[in-house]
Amino acid sequence: MARSGLYAGAFLGPFGGGVTVAMLPELGATFGVSATTAASSVTAYLLPFAAAMLFSGTLGERWGRRRTVVLAYAAYVVASLACVLAPTWELFLTGRALQGLANAFTTPLLLAALAGSAAPERLGRALGWFGSLQAAGQTSAPLLGGIAAELDWRLAFGGVAAVAVLLGLAGIPPSERPTGPRPGLRSAWRPAVLRAGLVAAVGWSCLAGLNFLVALRLEEEFGLGSGARGLVLTGLGVAGLLTARVVGGAVDRIGPRRAVLAGAAAGVVVVVGAGTAPAVWMVAAVWALGGVATQLVLVGVNALVLRDTGGNAGGSMSVVQAVRFGGGALAPPALTPLYATDPLTAFLLPAALLAAVVPVALPRSREEPARDVPTPRADA
Repeated sequence: MARSGLYAGAFLGPFGGGVTVAMLPELGATFGVSATTAASSVTAYLLPFAAAMLFSGTLGERWGRRRTVVLAYAAYVVASLACVLAPTWELFLTGRALQGLANAFTTPLLLAALAGSAAPERLGRALGWFGSLQAAGQTSAPLLGGIAAELDWRLAFGGVAAVAVLLGLAGIPPSERPTGPRPGLRSAWRPAVLRAGLVAAVGWSCLAGLNFLVALRLEEEFGLGSGARGLVLTGLGVAGLLTARVVGGAVDRIGPRRAVLAGAAAGVVVVVGAGTAPAVWMVAAVWALGGVATQLVLVGVNALVLRDTGGNAGGSMSVVQAVRFGGGALAPPALTPLYATDPLTAFLLPAALLAAVVPVALPRSREEPARDVPTPRADA
């Protein structure tokens, strides 16, 4: 049950973050604000989520993974119920911020616990399933949130509160108590971890994080309605889920660094195709391929970091996730104005970043052999 809870927790975090995307008109009608103002419910979740992960993993390692995760789920339940019962818009946003803060204390520790419970030769597969469920949570959130809003948007928050209760009861697999000194923030804020976080940020914001650009193109160039757009966008998460075992196995076989480079190369094709494909079915096909490319990048980065955590697995993963989601939050405000001016350039720029930044920033694994150094001849 605890092992299953690790994967269910991977789904809950992104789902909770994106659940309000499809219910903005209903939220606006309830609280007397515009749909544009209601969109701040997403930001209210993501900002404390990304900011707190700069230190949440390290604190969780100090306090104990299991205790921290269970308490975080309890806080998530309280925050979700606060959203359900909120009488004003300000209190609703407070509940959303608390949801994001609570989730910051689950995601990195779930990844650390998963790495601790998986055999080293199967770490990629375990992280592949985790990453695919994160993608599934992100892509299904607008669909399920929209369905709930047809009846009452509060049902979505009541549902995630119930799931958080079950996850808190399940807990996580037990881990060995650290025998050395308590981990500090310095052990997480290492150059290799920051570089891995930059790669994750580029991979996320320039692939799966471009769903808003794809949605804009589907509406403006092909005239697709909201339901059809949602189906196309969901393809990324479905493809990531269906290929999780293959992606994880590839990371185990070829190594995390090669997997990240392969994902970035495929991502260039995906982004260019999503911006130039002349038919809806072609856009849907390349966007589904984006699910595989995204998972290769993210699973490879996570495996790379978890193989060399510096004694602070939770802290290292929390820094990587913080940089990843922080970078993803910058994509919409940076690319939406560019799309209004030149739609093609808005797609070509992320493709260029994938091609240029990922190979340069990606750190080398400590298990990867260095360049061959000439050795003295035996007869010298």
